[in-house]
Amino acid sequence: MKLKDLNKAEFWISGIIYLCLFIRLISNTVDQHHNENWVRFYDEHISYSSFTNYFIPEVIIITVLYLNFLLLNFYIIPSVIKKEKPIWHYLSILVLIWATTMIIGISRTYSLAYELVSYDSLQQAYNHIFFKSFYNSFLIVIIITVYILIKSLIISLINSDDELGSKQNKVKADIASGLAFWLIGMLLLLITDAPYEVCTIWTLVIFSAIGIGIYSLYYLIPKLALSGKKFRKYLFSILLASLLLSVPVSLIGLLVFNGRVEGALIVFLFNIPTQLLLSAPLCWYLYKKRISNDAELNTLKTELGKSDASLSFLQSQINPHFLFNALNTLYGTALQENADRTGEGIQKLGDMMRFMLHENTLDKISLTREVEYLSNYIDLQKLRTSRSADIRIETHIEEQFGNLQITPMLLIPFVENAFKHGISLQQPSYIKISLQTKESTLYFDVSNSIYIKADNDPEKLKSGIGLENVKKRLAMLYIGKHELIIRESASEFFVHLTLQLD
Repeated sequence: MKLKDLNKAEFWISGIIYLCLFIRLISNTVDQHHNENWVRFYDEHISYSSFTNYFIPEVIIITVLYLNFLLLNFYIIPSVIKKEKPIWHYLSILVLIWATTMIIGISRTYSLAYELVSYDSLQQAYNHIFFKSFYNSFLIVIIITVYILIKSLIISLINSDDELGSKQNKVKADIASGLAFWLIGMLLLLITDAPYEVCTIWTLVIFSAIGIGIYSLYYLIPKLALSGKKFRKYLFSILLASLLLSVPVSLIGLLVFNGRVEGALIVFLFNIPTQLLLSAPLCWYLYKKRISNDAELNTLKTELGKSDASLSFLQSQINPHFLFNALNTLYGTALQENADRTGEGIQKLGDMMRFMLHENTLDKISLTREVEYLSNYIDLQKLRTSRSADIRIETHIEEQFGNLQITPMLLIPFVENAFKHGISLQQPSYIKISLQTKESTLYFDVSNSIYIKADNDPEKLKSGIGLENVKKRLAMLYIGKHELIIRESASEFFVHLTLQLD
């Protein structure tokens, strides 16, 4: 999970909630019977305007709270966490609380004007309204801040690479997620001026859901899964756990509602259905989803390991095969008594061996280095065939490739195959090689003559491993990024490779 993706989701969700609240205010303004404030105004014999005493103040309040969330969530608190000019941002939080208090306080003097007459003086009424506004503003900033800190903790725990503590991290992340959900609900309840009892019920039910969730995800469901039990057994177990948990929760509700039995009953009736209809199915779904994701991840790791092993094996096969051919070439050249040409061949072979030792093990190298290696190989083969007038070797290779990257030793097998099967020192033969690029696409063509090998030729029955290896490497490393065409006739073997490079 990335923080950037979560921030996008939060931005859109908060915007949708703000829009819904705005539409609700418009609806209540049009039909004032949905807004109880007008009754209190009339009871106190104070003139009432739905627009001035309800719509404008409430729009200002929800807008200020929305801007508070945006500033704290996307700018101030993240900067404090990153320790970027912390003193300035601490001051920003204080200024934000003060500005929010003033704006909400002034707005409340219009929406709660009926309360002014119940105080001994106007100043006392203003003091009460502004003190309550300060308390709400401070509480809202604290809730948003705690939510952001919990969110950051969840992200860090989920993205943690500590395998030994992965289970503990998941537990912490699940608890933190539940607390974040509780905080969001509390924030919405505060915005809508919900009664204290409603906030208490919300807190008790959500904390019970967190406990049920942790118990289900890390003990109950894994245990039932091992014994092969199904969802019905799981739901029955959750019912028993919820009934047991409802006893202390209802007692707390009894205290909150000042000993009234109906208070405990309300908490009980909210808690049991919530755990059975929401918490239990959600935990079951999350557990199944996690098991599926873990299985898929393990499969991918296994397949990746197999591919890496296979690729390493294929690369290791190519090098000894080429060195054997190169040494045979040098041996044949030495027999032709020209020491200078032999020295040139040895030098080129040295360059090629350095390439294989230092660059062949890399995942990607520059296309320029790959072509240099290819050219050295071709020049080395030309030393062997230069005395035969019936052998034609034509090359058309570009020299400028920019910053294009390629997997090493990807092109050489095609050329190696052409020299191995297309050249005869006794019969007319030819090889044509063309390599060019257009933007990031490589076009590589190799064609060679075909001749019938003698019965005593040791290569007659050997098909070689070069082409098969390069086909497998292309299939592994350039999925959907290459096109390989191989055609063979009675007199010619032709290869065309189109490759999308990085």
